[in-house]
Amino acid sequence: MLDPIVEFFTRVFHWIGRGIGLLIAWILWPFMAAGRWYTRRGWIIRGSIGLVLLAIVGFYGYFFWQTQVWTGFNPDYVAEYNLDARGVSAGEQTAATQGGETRTCGRSAIVDVTADLTDFNVNDNAWISSMLLYKLGFFFALDWDDTPFFDNKASFQRGINQAVRRSAIELVDALGRVRGTSQIDRDLQNARGALTFDEETWYFGLSPFGPKTPTPSFYRSAIRDLRSFNGRLETCEAVFDARADNLIQYLDRIASDLGSTSDLLRQRSENYNSGWFDTRADDRFWFAYGQLYAYYGLLKAAGADFEDVIKQRSLGSLWDTTEEQFRAALQVQPAIISNGREDGWIMPTHLATMGFYILRVRSNLVELRLVLDR
Repeated sequence: MLDPIVEFFTRVFHWIGRGIGLLIAWILWPFMAAGRWYTRRGWIIRGSIGLVLLAIVGFYGYFFWQTQVWTGFNPDYVAEYNLDARGVSAGEQTAATQGGETRTCGRSAIVDVTADLTDFNVNDNAWISSMLLYKLGFFFALDWDDTPFFDNKASFQRGINQAVRRSAIELVDALGRVRGTSQIDRDLQNARGALTFDEETWYFGLSPFGPKTPTPSFYRSAIRDLRSFNGRLETCEAVFDARADNLIQYLDRIASDLGSTSDLLRQRSENYNSGWFDTRADDRFWFAYGQLYAYYGLLKAAGADFEDVIKQRSLGSLWDTTEEQFRAALQVQPAIISNGREDGWIMPTHLATMGFYILRVRSNLVELRLVLDR
């Protein structure tokens, strides 16, 4: 009785194995044919082709390394600034000589963090979005953002860049000038223009044969301009207007930015429930994570720059709670991003989880703004 059953399954597995073998042979045939052609060529042709293949392998190896290694990534990076011990608002005079010729003012922590986050993106790490292989896509046919791999770091960097762009705009429009009575600061204006440059452009020039500059070079120039502004601010040659209405506006902009990201997560979570097989879920998640990563440091910096305002309005406890919620969101670091149903029990829903954290910190930002506006 068992012999026919055993024979049946033996034949089934035989044909399955044969089918797999034929599939592998079909996949490997072009490579085997190319290998036979290669071995029949002369040493000059073989050497030239070998060098080209070696360069391609090295090119892709560098790309894969840069997309997988996150140099300097540290959710607790704000602790290195020791801002709680600073004790002076941005732009506030801290010292002066008897003659009044030499003065010292407080640096802007927002400017420092903005510059350092940009430095983290383009100097500590390679800027992935404008790398040639990233722009060419997967086998020159599929955008890396549409694949489940090699795009998480790029999305994370773009999330950080979104936050520093917003901060640069606010520095130019309100924080780095006395509203209505002073000109726009030159260094801040240059930094804003550089940071708003297209983050995915590889090379840019006025003509096909003219000088061309990759996107990271624009961001590096922004770092120099931001640090130049802070250097002048430290010698009281620049302005940082640490007023309550400016802080209200800055919190409004952050809350609005996070609200847009929350809606982006909501739409993806509601309309796609492919679990681990949603190839765009990781982009949405790591973009949101990058924003929270950057805004965590920028909010801490704003607490230092507007120290007097926070003390006068008795916001210390609420401000600390908001910072703690930002840090709690950065604890969510799944190895594989899943966009499952909210009531599912096999595949988790990381987008909904991240959306929850964003709404929570946004709620606290709105509360901070309400207290400041009383």
